[in-house]
Formats: sequence, structure tokens, C-alpha cells
Amino acid sequence: MRLSREILAALSVVCMTSCVAMAGGPSDIQAYAHPTLFGSEGHSLVTAEHDVIIGGKICKPCHAKTIQGKQNVVVSRFAKQMLNDIKGKMDSRRAGLFDPKMPVLRSELAFIIADGLELSAVKPNNYTDVASEYWAKDQIDRALTADVMIGYPDSTFKPDQPITKAEVFATFAKMMDVSADKSAAPVFEGQEVKYVPAWAYGAANEVISSKILNSAPDKDKIINDQYLSKEQVAYMLGAMKANFNIDTSNGAANCATKCEPIAIKIKLSERISARTSNVGETFSAKTTEDVTIGGVCYPAGSTVKGVVSGVARPGVKKPGYVEVRFLSISNGDNCADFPKQVNCANVDVSKNPNIVSRVLGAPFSAVGRIAGVAGRTVSSAVEVVANGVEEYGSDWSDAFCDTASLHPLKGLKSVGSSFVTIGKGVYNITKLAASGVFGICYEFVDEAKYIFVPNTTNDSSLNPDEELTILF
Repeated sequence: MRLSREILAALSVVCMTSCVAMAGGPSDIQAYAHPTLFGSEGHSLVTAEHDVIIGGKICKPCHAKTIQGKQNVVVSRFAKQMLNDIKGKMDSRRAGLFDPKMPVLRSELAFIIADGLELSAVKPNNYTDVASEYWAKDQIDRALTADVMIGYPDSTFKPDQPITKAEVFATFAKMMDVSADKSAAPVFEGQEVKYVPAWAYGAANEVISSKILNSAPDKDKIINDQYLSKEQVAYMLGAMKANFNIDTSNGAANCATKCEPIAIKIKLSERISARTSNVGETFSAKTTEDVTIGGVCYPAGSTVKGVVSGVARPGVKKPGYVEVRFLSISNGDNCADFPKQVNCANVDVSKNPNIVSRVLGAPFSAVGRIAGVAGRTVSSAVEVVANGVEEYGSDWSDAFCDTASLHPLKGLKSVGSSFVTIGKGVYNITKLAASGVFGICYEFVDEAKYIFVPNTTNDSSLNPDEELTILF
């Protein structure tokens, strides 16, 4: 089944364009390495469920939280999911312009707070610039109802207006119960924070004291810019959810109180690997110690469920990575969902797959990966030929049209271009053939290395009986 999926993904280049148009805000990524000698253009297949990237430059996500001791096992990130949710909710025009590095808008802040805190109470607003079909109307209504955002006296909300850093700090301070100096100019990372007027000193100091800025990216911009980015605000809310108890039963004002993270010790029951796992596959583990969540004690031996949310296959000079998300814990009739944000994760006991499992599993993964490289090489060659035939036909069409229009020199130039097109096609086909042969040889070597030197791939996999500590 896994082999079939890989081959189908490799051969589905022809439907790329239609799939991209159908995508409804993908959040997970599965990337297939295409080891080549000369480099190759990557193909992208996007479905409503997840992205599949074939070839191209595949890098571990920036600011990824990795499991300590497993530098290429990534823990699913709240900020990434939230930003993807925003983009998926937007209409196609807005989504096409969406940039996480740009200043956060008032509508986007409302979305992050309402969905991030799972606010439920809704009282429709009467703001004239928030139409019923506006992409974030529901989230704006929920943020207003929870009393953490307000509109303007002229009966507008200005949803598409950037919200200043000071206003973001004031909004977060309203949600958190943190004591701080109300009069001193805010200082973060030893530097005075710019663009914070005196009225927002107290709010900014509360946010800094809460430490929710510590994990946000681009700290220099937090200090020096007038606006925070969408990404930075998503990180702030994720950090708040990780380090505070959240109770929104009485609205979002003062809903967050400082707490100690919950530590869960687990032992893996199965293998998750960048080499063989696929997006959407679930896995399980057992707790090794008692843990209390939401006032319920889950004894040792309780079941922890998770899912693979991102994969990048290893390749030449690419270690690959696998991203996991821990979903829930259960014991008998008791069940609790984990927060989306993981505070910290580390490996307590690391193990390699035993020699028997490596020898038995390697032939199957080798066949699948070799078939994948061969299929992608062939599909790339078909694309090169198709593009070449189209370009060649266009060259001769131009040659005849220009000559018939009494522009013989232009016609002659088009004839010359047709021969260049043939030369480029032959060169690219030759390059792809060499690349494919190299890639297949690489897969053989990689499988042999996995059998005899398993430590080389251990930092991009979680193996049975490995023990982890997860802090939420």
C-alpha cells in the first residue's frame, strides 16, 4: 500500500495544477527526496488533505521544536497549524497574498485568539465593515464576545488594518494574570522595546514577564519594529497555552494563570521514521508513570495516541525529518486530548531497531524507495519531452507565420530556436538518466548503511521501546 502511494504520488505530476486549485488550506507536508547527481526540478502535488513535495530543496522547518536527542524528529508546532488554519479560511485572493512575516491584522489577531483558545460564546457584532460573508466574521464575533478586543466609536472594527505592537501587548495582558511594573519603560533581552507609548508600559511589561516572547522568532524585530508579525503573535499564543492554565468559561479576560507544565513519560510501541513513515499514519505509546490531567489520574500503562503530521525523506546531503503530533491519552473510560503546543520533549532511553527487524524490513523499503526514484525520473523525463515538443511546435509555428508575414529573418531565428530546443531536451534527458542511475545506487547504499550502521538514521526516527518525556 505504501509503495502504491509513493508511485501514485510520483506519477501524478500531470494533475498538479488542478490539485493546487482544489487545495483548501493544507496543513501537513510529505516530501519525497529525489537523490540526483546534478540536481532536479521538484514537482508538487497538493491535495485537500496534505501537501506532497517531490524533489526540490527540502529543509527542516525554521523554529521547529525538536525532541532532544533526536534532532530530526520534530514536534508539531501550534504556530504553524494556526497560520495554516488562517490561510485555509481565507478566500483564494487573500490566501495567495498571505505572508506570515507581515504585520498581523486585527482580523487575524481575532482569529488567532478565538480559534487558539477555542472560544465558543458568540454574540453577533454590529460593525459596519464586518459583513456576514467576511472570512473571519465568526472569530471576530467570538473575540468581541469574550471581551478581549473592541471596535471603534464610529461603529467600525477595521478588520484589515494592522494592529500595533502596543495594542497586541495590551490584548495579551488583558488575557493573562501576571504582575509587572506599570510605569517603567519595557526592556526585553536587555534592550528597551521601541514603539511602546506610556499607556502600554504596564501591558508590555506583563507580556515580557510572562516569558511568552522568549520562543517567538525575530526577537530583534520584536524590539525594534512597530508591528508584530502574524507568525510572532501565533508563537506568543502558543507559548501562553503551553505555560498557563486557560479557563475561558467566563470569557477570555484574565483567563490565563501561570501553571507548571504536565510531564508525561511514555514508551513507544512502534517505529516512526523519516525513511518509511507517511503523513496521517497514527502511532501509540504506553505511559511508564502515573500522570494527572484535568483532575483525572492516568496510571502507568495508559495509552497515548499520536499522528505523523510531516515527513521529509532523507536523500543526498539531506538527513530528512519526521514531524509528530501527540493527540490524546486514554485509560478505560477516561480520555483527555493533549494541547496542540508541546513545551519540551526529550529522549530518556534511545534504542536502535534490532538486527532482525532491520534485515526483514530493508528489502521492502528499498524496493519502494528505488521505485519512487525510478518513477520520478521517468515522470520528469516525460515532462521534459512534453515541454520540448510544445516548445518545438511553437518555434516552427512562429517560423512559418513570420515568413508568411514577410519577416524572413524572424522566421529564420525561430528555426534556429527549434534546434536549440532539441539540444536542451537531449541534454536534460541525459542529465535525468544519469541522475536516476545515481539515485538508485544511492538508495542501495542507504539501505545497506541502515542495516549495518543504524545509528546514522537514529536521529530521524522514534523506535519501539524508546522512552520519552513530553512536557505540555
